[in-house]
Amino acid sequence: MEAIDDLIKQFLKELNYEPILEMLSNVRSGKKLRSKLLLAIAGESKESLKICAAIELIHLASLLHDDIIDESNLRRGSKSVNYEFGTKNALMLGDILYSKAFYELSQMNARFASIISDAVVKLAIGELMDVNLSKNFNTDKEKYLTMIYNKTAVLIEASAKCGAILAGYDESSFGEYGKNLGLAFQMVDDILDIKGDDKTLGKPAMADFKEGKTTLPYIYLFENLDKEEKVKLKNLFRKDLNEEENLWIKTRFKEKEILEKSVLEVKKYTKNAIDAIDKYSNQKLKDIVKAITDRDF
Repeated sequence: MEAIDDLIKQFLKELNYEPILEMLSNVRSGKKLRSKLLLAIAGESKESLKICAAIELIHLASLLHDDIIDESNLRRGSKSVNYEFGTKNALMLGDILYSKAFYELSQMNARFASIISDAVVKLAIGELMDVNLSKNFNTDKEKYLTMIYNKTAVLIEASAKCGAILAGYDESSFGEYGKNLGLAFQMVDDILDIKGDDKTLGKPAMADFKEGKTTLPYIYLFENLDKEEKVKLKNLFRKDLNEEENLWIKTRFKEKEILEKSVLEVKKYTKNAIDAIDKYSNQKLKDIVKAITDRDF
C-alpha cells in the first residue's frame, strides 16, 4: 500500500502546484480495498500498481465530491477537505484527481481505461440517484440496490475486472465477485451507521437518516411497521432526532429484528461473490470478504 501512496504522490507532484498536496495531506486514505482486491488477483507489478494508484485517485475524488454533496464536516474522524479548505477548493481538487487518474490510464492498455471510465460514469450517476432518492423517504428496495451498485460497487467491480485481465482470468467471473462484494460492503456500512458509535464511525451515529438516506434497514423497518408507525417513521425522516425519537427507532429495529434481517442480505451477496470465483481457489479474495463481513453487528 505504501508503494501505491508513493505513486499517488509522484503523480500529483508532477502537477507542480503545492496546494494540491497540502489539501490531500488532510485526506485519510483508508484501507484501499479496491487496490488490495486487484493485487490479490493479479499480484504486484509495475502495471498493477499504476492501475491501483489511478483507481485510488478516482476513489478519493468521489469521496471529496460526496462530502460536498452531503455537506459533511468529517471524513473518517478528521475534518473534511470542504470543511477545512472550502467547498470550491474541495470541488476542484476532486476534478484534478479525476483528471490525473484518467491521464495516467490513457498511458496504459485501452481496456483498463475503458472499464474504469465506464465505472466512473456509473459512479456519478449513482451520486445523482442518491441525491434524488434523498428528497423523499424511499421504500423501494430495488431503487436502493441500483443506487448502491452505481455509487459503491461499480469501482470495486472494475478493480476486480482489471485484476482478472492482468492475470489472464475470466473477466466476467471476477466482475461478478467485485459487484457482489461491493453491494455487501455498502450494506455493511449502512448497518454500522445504525449499530456503531460516534468514535468508531468517525461521524455521528444514525447520520444517514438525518442526511436523507433511506438505507436497507430503514426500508425493512418500514415494511414491518403498522400504518400509524409507518407515518411516524416517515415524519422523522431528515430530522435532527431527539433522544426519545432516536430511542423509538432503535427499539423498533430491535423488536422487528431488522438488523439481523439486513445481515442475512449481506451474507447472500458475500456468498454470491465467493461462488463466482470458487474455481480459482483464491484464499486472499475469501479473506477480503471475511474482513468486511465477519464482525459484531
